[in-house]
Amino acid sequence: MKKLLASTVMLATFALAGCTTTGATNSGTGTAIGTANEIGMNVFRAAIDNQCRSQIEKQTAWRVASVAMTEAQQESVKTNVCGCVSEQAPQQVTIVELGNAAIDSQYRTQLVAQVVAKSLQSCYASFVQ
Repeated sequence: MKKLLASTVMLATFALAGCTTTGATNSGTGTAIGTANEIGMNVFRAAIDNQCRSQIEKQTAWRVASVAMTEAQQESVKTNVCGCVSEQAPQQVTIVELGNAAIDSQYRTQLVAQVVAKSLQSCYASFVQ
């Protein structure tokens, strides 16, 4: 409960700090908050990609399909499918979930597994037809 409260306070502080910036635009580009957000999202996408590749190899459909592929073709399919999953990931999580994932490694592992499970099948089906 304390971690949830701490992450909520931290995110609220970032949100309020973002509201007090000056200048013509408030895009967050070049600011500490924008940079932190980009770094956090890149770490999240990398974790999604690793989990995706691991999950693909465990699927029976992949084992059957990969028999007829070269290693280069297998890598290409994994890259395309996991790229799709990584692109969909930010749309499936809230800022609070990302904040909690930054603080708690167990929560991060659960969140990554949940996001991959939601989108892996649809992405895999779109590339292996």
